[in-house]
Amino acid sequence: QVQLVQSGGGLVQTGGSLRLSCAVSGRTIRTLTMGWFRQAPGKEREFVAGLRWNSGNTYYVDSVKGRFSISRDTTKDTVPLQMNSLKPEDTAVYYCAAGYIDRSSYTDIPAAPIKYNYWGQGTQVPVSS
Repeated sequence: QVQLVQSGGGLVQTGGSLRLSCAVSGRTIRTLTMGWFRQAPGKEREFVAGLRWNSGNTYYVDSVKGRFSISRDTTKDTVPLQMNSLKPEDTAVYYCAAGYIDRSSYTDIPAAPIKYNYWGQGTQVPVSS
């Protein structure tokens, strides 16, 4: 089993920055694939960024490239998501997710939510214009 506990978030103005964090606990976390997703009102859950714990390899959706950064802290077992240059269209509930996805791969980071078995509690991120 894997447990994910999110922290951070809050109201931010357009152009501002915010840092979310996901604390990961459980067995064999070094073979996990981690993801950050978001869901705006009336929309489907959307992949934002992902990371392979075993390699540090990352992948981003085009709309956040150059603005968001996902990383892992192997001493604290956390996965932060640094969000810069925020826009009103970034407003959503953000979710941390994890899954044991092709443990032999160092690069496979799927965007489909169904691939991830474990989810954090969600964090509201409103971006005011």
